[in-house]
Amino acid sequence: MSMPSLLAVFAHPDDESLSAGGVLARHADAGARTAVVTATWAADTLRATELAEALQILGAGTPRLLGYADARVPQSAPGCVRLCDAPLDEAVKRLVTHIREFRPDIMVTHDGYGGLPGHPDHVQTHRVTMLAAQAAGLEQLYPDAGAPWQPQALYLATHPHSAVPALREVIGAGKALYSVPDEQVTAAVDVGPWLEQKIAAVLAHRSEAERGALPGVIAGLTPNARERLFGIEWFLRHTPITTASAQTELTA
Repeated sequence: MSMPSLLAVFAHPDDESLSAGGVLARHADAGARTAVVTATWAADTLRATELAEALQILGAGTPRLLGYADARVPQSAPGCVRLCDAPLDEAVKRLVTHIREFRPDIMVTHDGYGGLPGHPDHVQTHRVTMLAAQAAGLEQLYPDAGAPWQPQALYLATHPHSAVPALREVIGAGKALYSVPDEQVTAAVDVGPWLEQKIAAVLAHRSEAERGALPGVIAGLTPNARERLFGIEWFLRHTPITTASAQTELTA
């Protein structure tokens, strides 16, 4: 069975590598089409350039940007509205356009918490993606955004409770970290064979590493620690958004 095509939708440059870099590399390595939509930062910024390098490492094509500003960094998209302030219908339509153009079998995005940090851009990207994944298949919604296309499944990047103690050792004890009960995790994907690509993609986001964000923390870890902490990627399978009998699974 061929590997399903995969469209990842994340809030910021580096989220794709941190949350699903292994899965993206795995699918690309198997010959599947892969792509990433990033909700914030403009094309002519340093972080967009770093994103392009990371996606090249992961085999995920070129950046697809929704063009909104980061909630905490106005210069991320000068003159553009913040993602969290954008009209929801407008943001959904922009993403629907990418879904209908790329026509993925499955999609991946942040969970309802916005992943471990709960960043407001992550949460809003989750909301936009949940709506767009369904709207893309409805022909009377956004008729000028391309021919309808319904992804067969939507996976939400998450962390189980059991993974948090080890991560807290490197992230720090003072920060709130959001996770889900282990039994709710649908897929725990071993990305060990693609971990080198994943880490290289994370480190391509050099400006984040230099300011001491998570890529910088990862840069200082030993190979064994990187494998222990980042060798598995966890996902929640959203309730099927298609009535088709055949469903495409993100297999472990």
